[in-house]
Amino acid sequence: MTSLEGRSVVIVSGPGGVGKGTIVEQLLARDPCLWLSRSWTTRPRRPAEPAEAYRFVDRATFEAAIDRGGFLEWVEFLDYLQGTPVPDPPEGADVLLEIDVRGGRQVRELVPDAVLVFVDAPSREHQRKRLENRGDDAATVARRMEKTASERAEAVEMGYEIVVNDEVSRAVRAIENLIATDRERRRSQP
Repeated sequence: MTSLEGRSVVIVSGPGGVGKGTIVEQLLARDPCLWLSRSWTTRPRRPAEPAEAYRFVDRATFEAAIDRGGFLEWVEFLDYLQGTPVPDPPEGADVLLEIDVRGGRQVRELVPDAVLVFVDAPSREHQRKRLENRGDDAATVARRMEKTASERAEAVEMGYEIVVNDEVSRAVRAIENLIATDRERRRSQP
């Protein structure tokens, strides 16, 4: 496995519809030292979802990668597999992972000092509207909304920093501050 030693590993988690993807895009645009490890998924691409949002693969391809030890973390969620391949970031880059809380738990076991950030919506109604507007069907919206409370509770139990995305720029700045603090801590270590 590629060594993550000496790098900040930043995990951005949160339920569907809270704006994680938008925040991650802005973090990457503003910080050239961040490198996103693109997740794989077996779910179909949503309407209007960029092709580069995930590596979309079939279940057999995903399972073959599991068998080869090709994932840093992986989970089954809503009947689909999703996971993060073993990262191979460029020299000097810190690693950004946009993964669910269960995946965050797996990574935390390997990287105990990873920065954990849980993005939440300002309200459940706001989250529901975002899910509907991105094209999720009613059954998927209901399942995602049902899962939200348990995801948040697990994040709190794991010590995630909670960032409410009531304004994207404010949420991005809050996460940038957490990253800066972690980088400073790493620089001051012998």
